[in-house]
Amino acid sequence: MMHRLALAAAGGFAASPALAAGDYPFFSLRNTDLVVAISFLLFVGVLVYFKVPGLLGGMLDKRAEKIKADLDEAKSLRDEAKALLDSYERRQREVQEQADRIVAAAREDAMAAADQARADLQTTIARRLQAAEDRIASAEAAAVREVRDQAVKVAVAAAGDLLAKQMTAENASALIETSIEEVGQRLH
Repeated sequence: MMHRLALAAAGGFAASPALAAGDYPFFSLRNTDLVVAISFLLFVGVLVYFKVPGLLGGMLDKRAEKIKADLDEAKSLRDEAKALLDSYERRQREVQEQADRIVAAAREDAMAAADQARADLQTTIARRLQAAEDRIASAEAAAVREVRDQAVKVAVAAAGDLLAKQMTAENASALIETSIEEVGQRLH
């Protein structure tokens, strides 16, 4: 490797403008190209002596291993995240199915409650109709009794007037009492 660098440096110096002008000889310390080339070679030599390329290679290997470990960890995290996502999606489907079942049960309960309400309403209407018919029948019976009572009163009054005209006071009293008793027996 060192030979290649030396050849590359020498080839670069051969085409330099300073040599083309011929100001200084190539191996003179005044030739800056030569000084720079020697300094570069010394620097490369020091780097090789202290094993800097090996250290850099080791550092790069460690870095590559760390990157590989990070990639492996990222892959395992991705797999774990995918498994967690699948688990959440499965749970979401289960929750959705449970919600659908709850809604269906609520609909069935609502329908049953509506049917029961209709049945209760029909029962209530039938009861109220029966109560109204009973009240009407009771009112009719009361009206018939009232008309009969009124007719009896009118008949008694008419009979009393008739008898009063035809009877004496003594006969009238006896007849009235008999009539009242008779009317009382017929009404009950």
